[in-house]
Amino acid sequence: MEETVKSAVSWTDKLWNKVTDADMWLNILFSSIRIVIIFIITRIVIKIVYRIIDRSLERKQEGKVRVNPRRFVTVGELLKNATSITCNFIMILLLLSEINIQVGPLLASAGVLGLAIGFGAQGLVKDVITGFFIILEDQFAVGDVIQTGTYKGTVEVIGLRTTKLVSWQGEVHIIPNGTIASVTNFSMSNSLAVVDIPMKGDQTLDESVHLVKQALIGIEERDLNIVKVPDVLGIQSMSTSEYVVRIVSECMPNSRASVERQIQSDVKKTMEYHEMGKLAALEQAAGQEKDEGNGTGGA
Repeated sequence: MEETVKSAVSWTDKLWNKVTDADMWLNILFSSIRIVIIFIITRIVIKIVYRIIDRSLERKQEGKVRVNPRRFVTVGELLKNATSITCNFIMILLLLSEINIQVGPLLASAGVLGLAIGFGAQGLVKDVITGFFIILEDQFAVGDVIQTGTYKGTVEVIGLRTTKLVSWQGEVHIIPNGTIASVTNFSMSNSLAVVDIPMKGDQTLDESVHLVKQALIGIEERDLNIVKVPDVLGIQSMSTSEYVVRIVSECMPNSRASVERQIQSDVKKTMEYHEMGKLAALEQAAGQEKDEGNGTGGA
């Protein structure tokens, strides 16, 4: 009984000595202050790097002729996330060292674990790296029409791991970024619409060119995708029964098909109007001859 009381008293004395140990409380106080300072410095560093990233992207965006704001937002967010992860990881290591936890074994374990994950996820790492450089190097953006391999469509989503394309028929292609070896971007520069109009062989070239030019008057106002007035190049090919007049027009990116349809529609309407005029003139001439014939016979 006495030994139990003595051990209890001894434990109480040890606890009291620890509680009243001024050096221990000073160490805790200084450690707490250092922890707060480390946390504040980390937040300040992250804010400064964020500001540098924003200003750098703003200068790059102002200096580009063709700007896609969503691409710059994506790149900025990726850089900010990488900065935040790096700074917070360093902060955690410093905080662990402040509470007397050995970080060396932890780093060694993390290295071995990361190596194992890297060997098991090489495809994923390749997809992520390729996706990052697709965005960073401005290869294509959301809304662009591209073709990679046998897949062609409008870019709907650009992720770090996959890119989503939607074809004109509504098919959705999800392509791992690591498999994108080459890309054809149809939205980077202006397109060239080429239209061949067949003409009857009995119609003179000057008359055909005049009709085509008349049909194209004001077309840039009817279709805003047309950059400038189309050019009539002349005869592209000919046979004994007809010849073909070629028209070319510079238009906005990825608008070639719609501009070609607009040119064909306008030329067709003008030719129909011209044919109707010729038929009306012939009918009028025939009617006059008939009236003159009837008048002569009566006389």
